[in-house]
Amino acid sequence: MSETGSAKAEDGQVGEKKDTEKRAADGQSFDMDELQSLAALVNEHGFTDFEFENENIRVKMSKATAVVAAPPVMAVPPAVQPAATAPAAVATPEAPVDEDAGLFKITSPIVGTFYRAPGPDKPPFVSEGSSVSADSVVCIVEAMKLMNEIQAETSGTIVKVYVENGQPVEFGQPLFGVKS
Repeated sequence: MSETGSAKAEDGQVGEKKDTEKRAADGQSFDMDELQSLAALVNEHGFTDFEFENENIRVKMSKATAVVAAPPVMAVPPAVQPAATAPAAVATPEAPVDEDAGLFKITSPIVGTFYRAPGPDKPPFVSEGSSVSADSVVCIVEAMKLMNEIQAETSGTIVKVYVENGQPVEFGQPLFGVKS
């Protein structure tokens, strides 16, 4: 969530207030120390965007928020030994069983807050064991005060709920597992 707004400088925070007003009236601009102080003040108040403009100068500051994605993990196949040198009886550990294999995953189409029910005092849209059709509403994802109803997009039975009520979710994050 980004905050945009303005903050009033207190005496001594951004140069001397009187000097700044006097220079602005004379048509002069901010110096680098004043700009750095202003940037620190904007950062201190948690703003991601700040803009100041009068007839002599316009200052706009933005703080970009970077989303860092981890690179995909590549599975490395085990080294293959020639048959002549391979031990006769080697015990290999069993591969872990993927409980979610074969499930259709209903994912979040947006970043927001996940809600299982239409209201705090209402029952959940679906639970494990619930049957759904493609147009069944399964949850709500709130984004910027808008309640977005999420549909199942497939028919089947809900077998897994991946997210807790009220938890933030990311784009593409699995919400439910559906068995056809």
